Amino acid sequence: MKTLERVVDTQAFIDGQRFSPFQWVILVLCFLVVAADGYDTAAIGFIAPSLVQQWGITRVALGPVMSAALVGLGIGAVLAGPLADRLGRKTVLVLSVAFFGLWSLAAAFAGTVESLTVLRLCTGLGLGAAMPNAVTLMSEYAPTRVRAVVVNTMFCGFSTGLALGGFASAWLIPHFGWQSVLVAGGIGPIVLTVVLILLLPESVQFMAVRQRADAKIARILGRIAPGTSFEGCRFVAPEGGVSAKRESAIRVVLSRQYRFGTLMLWLAYFMGLLIYYLLTNWLPMLFRDTGFSGARAALMTSLFPLGGVLGNLCVGWFMDRLNANRVIAATYVLAAVMVLLVGRGVGHQLWLGTLIFLTGTLVTSAVTSMSALAAAFYPTHGRATGVAWMLGVGRIGGVAGALVGAALMGFGWQIGSVFGLLAVPALVSACALFVMIGRGADASQTRAQQSVPMH
Repeated sequence: MKTLERVVDTQAFIDGQRFSPFQWVILVLCFLVVAADGYDTAAIGFIAPSLVQQWGITRVALGPVMSAALVGLGIGAVLAGPLADRLGRKTVLVLSVAFFGLWSLAAAFAGTVESLTVLRLCTGLGLGAAMPNAVTLMSEYAPTRVRAVVVNTMFCGFSTGLALGGFASAWLIPHFGWQSVLVAGGIGPIVLTVVLILLLPESVQFMAVRQRADAKIARILGRIAPGTSFEGCRFVAPEGGVSAKRESAIRVVLSRQYRFGTLMLWLAYFMGLLIYYLLTNWLPMLFRDTGFSGARAALMTSLFPLGGVLGNLCVGWFMDRLNANRVIAATYVLAAVMVLLVGRGVGHQLWLGTLIFLTGTLVTSAVTSMSALAAAFYPTHGRATGVAWMLGVGRIGGVAGALVGAALMGFGWQIGSVFGLLAVPALVSACALFVMIGRGADASQTRAQQSVPMH
């Protein structure tokens, strides 16, 4: 007598379990990837004052160096998304971490602005490929009920990496020179690559959509729920099947169903990163102009990303309970109010430090929460591409932020005026997310549609 085959929906199974120690391991590993990403992304901002002094160059000349990694980030993200939807999240993630670690290490030996620009561009390619795959992999191992807070917890690694860069730079540069900051940013990811190869699993949803490796999926799910029998099981993803396997991920992202939401996600993320990277790259220089020492400027700048750790957790908690688009849009509105307040508090160091921390809390959490929003918006077979392309297109905003910062510095703008201007892109981001809700293209509705049980 033929044994009946039992079909297991991988996401439904994960949703029905507690967050296991094995999923905590995945979270920690993805946290470390994002922390290394944050450190390497911001490193150029922390060494910029030393480059100006030692190389005898103008601040405007640093514009290409500041933006080179961001250009690479955009290219890397756009290329890596479709590759991950075809080859797997883990494969592309491991290769990208090794890639940006090696090029960061090479950048420490640059002797000219031109060579440093090229090396930072190469570093950015790896950085851009790493981030969306960490987001996608983590979102596919998180139960739906806590997905936003789990992904945002992972993204605390980015803020931690940025803050660590500030603290490390304040100590490393006076003792070992600016090169030591890039050396540390290269060795860490190379070591992490080995750990990822040994401990990080491939996404079970990806394997289910590709209709392969049922035995491997069973072993992984067995580590999430020890003692569960998967004998004779066939595994599927919520929207899997033959058509999903064959459908182009790019076509999914740009399809009629997802196109408007995709464009609004791109616009909101573009404007958010314009704010984020302008401040991340140029705050040390702005503080130096205000009269801070190099070490104090680095420490004050570290308050900006540090605030994002608390913000990520709070915003993620609200996203899992309320309309996710409304939560992030409201965060952008509050960020607009806060940057206006910073412009009025420059004269008092304690007050300025408090405002910088709160601004970082809002701006960082709004920007990083966009990845959880995108992960919930797209189906499995287009998720890596959807998240990666939002990150990639949004990085153009990061490039714009670096270049706009260079231009404003060249015009002699002070910190108060710069912050006041940044209220505009914050409000544009909020409007884009509210418009998504009006058109019925928000992540909450899409997630509800995707969670309909399979028959």
